[in-house]
Amino acid sequence: RGRPVDGHCPGVTGKRLSAYVAAGVGSDHECVTAAEAREKLARGLYLLIREATNARNLDALLPVVTPANSRRVCFCTDDRTPVDLLGEGSVDHMVRRAIAAGSDPIDAIRMATLNAAEWFGLPHLGAIAPGRAASFFAFDDLARPEAKLVFARGVLVAEDGKLTAEGETALAEATGTGPADALGRCDVAWDAVRWDVPAKSHRVRVIGSLPDQLVTQHRVLPATVAGGLAVADPSCDVLKMMVIERHAGTGRHGVGFVQGFGFARGAIAGTVAHDHHNLVTIGADDLSMQSAARAAAANGGGLAVAVGERVIARLPLPVGGLMSDRPLAEVAAAYAEVVAAAKALGSPLADPFMAMSFMALEVIPSLKLTDHGLVDVDKFEVVDLFA
Repeated sequence: RGRPVDGHCPGVTGKRLSAYVAAGVGSDHECVTAAEAREKLARGLYLLIREATNARNLDALLPVVTPANSRRVCFCTDDRTPVDLLGEGSVDHMVRRAIAAGSDPIDAIRMATLNAAEWFGLPHLGAIAPGRAASFFAFDDLARPEAKLVFARGVLVAEDGKLTAEGETALAEATGTGPADALGRCDVAWDAVRWDVPAKSHRVRVIGSLPDQLVTQHRVLPATVAGGLAVADPSCDVLKMMVIERHAGTGRHGVGFVQGFGFARGAIAGTVAHDHHNLVTIGADDLSMQSAARAAAANGGGLAVAVGERVIARLPLPVGGLMSDRPLAEVAAAYAEVVAAAKALGSPLADPFMAMSFMALEVIPSLKLTDHGLVDVDKFEVVDLFA
């Protein structure tokens, strides 16, 4: 229909990449190596360099950008937490980082503005010119652009980091039928959820979580068995993980194990889980997982940390279980608390909740967990937990 098709093809190369591009896809934001980025640029894709909270690719991919190809490169954040948005910034943070790394300031600004507007077919954005929306910011230092004045559609809305105009903050009520009815609801059939895992063999498939990456490893490890049940083993950093369907109350759930979160005790849970956004929990024991999961599911969804029966931190996300209706600074402070509580369980990860949200994303290799069970993404099929 003449609209851009935004891509998502981690690790796709060679003839498979050519077929992907030939199907009409025009961009990709999943590159993690310079070689992958160069190949995708050579195939005609726009390269969207990502610097997210949990997937940081800017440093690895900046060397790919040259004066000859910079017009085919854009910046994006993918997923960035309120803490990072307040502390560092959004795409503007990437512009400053790129300039500090040696990029021409005009090229860096263009990759954040005009290039993205052109790729996504938004001719009213991306530049300061007649006929464009007058949304821009003024700054003092080209070597480090930091907003002093912010204009939105010609109106001054912020100065020196403070709002000067009232924005629209009211949360619209969900009405009618369809997905909007899911706002403020988390429908879990708790009685149908089975937390124990009868051991069928002495080897299990384990999701290998990698720091600062969305891709995972497909590991096969010895199962820790107690009383005929496969259980978490924090001593070797093997934790139990569950994904529970929360939108229709089906009771469907998948169970697996994950390595790389480092919890010595307790559990975390949340309703942010790309892209199905079911209820996910990871923990060192079943009781902690149940407590965290119930706390996260309460009041429409959110994030929670628990040790045994005690919930030690929680962030409600009443808008679809994904967003808050509270001011950004308040949400950032609460988010920092749940992350700190999760790290206090022993995790070395910068953000265990963001990492958990991608353990259930079944389109990024190699092994992920959904409410239908473990998915071998390389084979694109559901596989048994026991090997």
